[in-house]
Amino acid sequence: MTDLNGQVALVTGANRGLGAEFVSQLLERGASKVYAAVRRPESIVSDDPRVVPLALDVTDADSIEAAAAAAGDVTVLVNNAGIGVNQSLVSGDLAEIHREFDTNFWGPVLVTRAFAPVLERNGGGAIVNMLSALSWLALGSYSATKAALWSATNSARVELAPKGIQVVGVHVGWVDTEMAANATGVKVPPAQVVTETFDVVEAGDVEAIVGETAQAVKAVLNQDVRVLYPQLARS
Repeated sequence: MTDLNGQVALVTGANRGLGAEFVSQLLERGASKVYAAVRRPESIVSDDPRVVPLALDVTDADSIEAAAAAAGDVTVLVNNAGIGVNQSLVSGDLAEIHREFDTNFWGPVLVTRAFAPVLERNGGGAIVNMLSALSWLALGSYSATKAALWSATNSARVELAPKGIQVVGVHVGWVDTEMAANATGVKVPPAQVVTETFDVVEAGDVEAIVGETAQAVKAVLNQDVRVLYPQLARS
């Protein structure tokens, strides 16, 4: 378990939506410092002296290494930054698919590689990866990026546990943010996502399954694939 009180955290994609909520609730739970990591640190505006804007582009290896060097006191990492272009893997724009994988998969993987040694030197801590219910339900390139990150999260969880680093994966359906503005259906409030995520972190668990959509998908993963994809049902 990781008590967030007194921790030094870094949140990627921290300037809006879920990222801003992660920063806010870290402060509420007593974090001593929160690095708000974004491409344009000038976009971070806060009256709380514990918030430290930090330049970080998760698609740029040099930027990631510079951030890890600048934030050597981090004990909690939240891999939140992501995009959604969701192309067809068969016929979609390949450049956009690469961009989505660079941000949603390689970004968190490279940030984790850079910061895991930092957390270990600081005595351990926690890494949170924002996944999705679409980690388990394939609907295009976005789902593929999250499925890949789910697998990477499981691998990192096993590898880092002996080093005192807790790895938490967060699965949720649509979240009521700008990214899902055009989505239909039930949307989970960002505050709920972050609250349930940090409850899991502080309880020492490894997976947050937030909202009815994610819970429903998880519940049928052990069943025939046609349960998730009824369009494959035999006629």
